Amino acid sequence: MPKRSLQGVVVSDKQNKTLVVRVERRFTHPLFKKTVRRTKKYYAHDENNEFKVGDTVWIEEHRPISKLKRWAVVRGEKRKAS
Repeated sequence: MPKRSLQGVVVSDKQNKTLVVRVERRFTHPLFKKTVRRTKKYYAHDENNEFKVGDTVWIEEHRPISKLKRWAVVRGEKRKAS
């Protein structure tokens, strides 16, 4: 079975080798037929502490690394400095 992969934005990088990633999903409400946005936070492993808040990253399912971490960062894009 293939591993799930999600795209999200880093919202916290304060922990060592750990990122908190906000993933947004959109779906149509079954009754009101309006597009609804739902977000969820995932704890992901970042071995080299290379990503910062605001970066876009792709995370993939992983074996349990700690109590909360079950995802690992696969790749990412740095936020443009302005």
